[in-house]
Amino acid sequence: MKIWVDADACPKVIKDILFRVAERTGITVTLIANRYLSAPPSSNIYVLQVEDGFDIADNKIVELCEEGDLVITADIPLAALAVGKGAFALNPRGDFYDANNIGAILSMRNFMHAMRSGMPEPGDGPAIFTNKNREAFASQLDRFIARKR
Repeated sequence: MKIWVDADACPKVIKDILFRVAERTGITVTLIANRYLSAPPSSNIYVLQVEDGFDIADNKIVELCEEGDLVITADIPLAALAVGKGAFALNPRGDFYDANNIGAILSMRNFMHAMRSGMPEPGDGPAIFTNKNREAFASQLDRFIARKR
């Protein structure tokens, strides 16, 4: 099993958790982004910088992930593509996606996207990332790793 990270928008605190997991478990963690990222030196942590462009990083993650891998992303369509290959996905707020739930989640996301089309975008952006989100992510990650071992 490998962990693939959609790293462009991944919060630093989540990357730090993943770095510790890589060192503690020996699981390979690869950050994929279209900008330069730094990571601690480790034989289990890799950074792959792809060219800039719409969905280039997402497409690379889908290309590289395999059955049983874990993809870290807040992008539901990317999560759906990974799950379609037999992988699993976890968003930084602790929501876990697998073959049992991704269809309904993607449908709801698409429905909400269609409902918002043509409406002015609210200026608030995503909700603030909290310690509760960090704890939910860490808990789901630990459960997933325990099941895979």
